[in-house]
Amino acid sequence: MAKAKKSTIEQLVENPHTLKEIDLVEFIDETSDLGIPTLEDIVREIQKPGLDPRGDAEQVKFDDQVRSMRDLRQGMILNGLITNITNFGAFVDIGVKQDGLVHISQIADKFISHPSEAVKLGDQVRVKVVEIDEQRKRIGLSMKI
Repeated sequence: MAKAKKSTIEQLVENPHTLKEIDLVEFIDETSDLGIPTLEDIVREIQKPGLDPRGDAEQVKFDDQVRSMRDLRQGMILNGLITNITNFGAFVDIGVKQDGLVHISQIADKFISHPSEAVKLGDQVRVKVVEIDEQRKRIGLSMKI
């Protein structure tokens, strides 16, 4: 699109009027699935660079005393943020370099067949530190507090 307007991407971002002058039909490629809806999406994204579509998320208040795995102690209760969900559990950012794992058996007080039944990405959670293995860089957590 920038080449078609003899422009740079930066100039397209800075001048939304140039984007309106682009004939999207010129960019339809019959050998691919690229169509007008996709091209319209691209133009919309160029018009608002850097916008995070996830919206504003509330910041997690990590414990100021915990900055590394060495600061962790078994039994500590910490705030965390779900960063990944797998079949066997959920990974939680607790404010140290290494995310901790809440095994599926430690997510809820009732049986769940998959962690997504109880948590989702981005959830803020309270966890208890149950195991610390600095050598293997593993932190075991529980949501059963």
